[in-house]
Amino acid sequence: MTTIEARRETGLLTAADLLRLDGEGVRGELIRGVLCETMPTGREHGRIVVNLAAELRNFVKPRRLGILTASDSGVWLERDPDTVREPDIAFFASEKSPLDEQVMGYSETPPDLVAEVASPGDSRQELHDKALMWLSYGVGLVWVVHPATRTVDAHRAGGDVVTLTEGDVLDGLDALPGFKCTLRDLFDA
Repeated sequence: MTTIEARRETGLLTAADLLRLDGEGVRGELIRGVLCETMPTGREHGRIVVNLAAELRNFVKPRRLGILTASDSGVWLERDPDTVREPDIAFFASEKSPLDEQVMGYSETPPDLVAEVASPGDSRQELHDKALMWLSYGVGLVWVVHPATRTVDAHRAGGDVVTLTEGDVLDGLDALPGFKCTLRDLFDA
């Protein structure tokens, strides 16, 4: 049986199918071959993503530490069936992903750091589970940003989770040594 015939039988999609669908205007993630469409998440979500991405870029780029990507780039995590997730922000250290490397499809290298900003419909448990999923693929640090409470849950390998509040400092720890950003800078305009 060919792969195309198998997909018709199972209804599962591949990473290549997901790329094709994106070209047709369908946006989403692939979880074990199943398309999970994503929708625009609102202005506050986007503002916080831009604030954090700007802080990270201002630290990463002049030091040539690695590559930053935004949510629409995707990370290919599993094959047969395929899983492609799209973190709001991902940092790939230059040791694992050279600065001159051009990846035209999805990255097959797990990021060193992932930031996920809660969307209005996300539950804290869903986001906790998503952070654990990233950690299980080798991501060293996952920040889950909660705009409604102005807090960030910092997840590290081994199950260590610390909740930071507005007066605290977001730290890159081992995933991005030396990076620091106050939560107030992240949440304020």
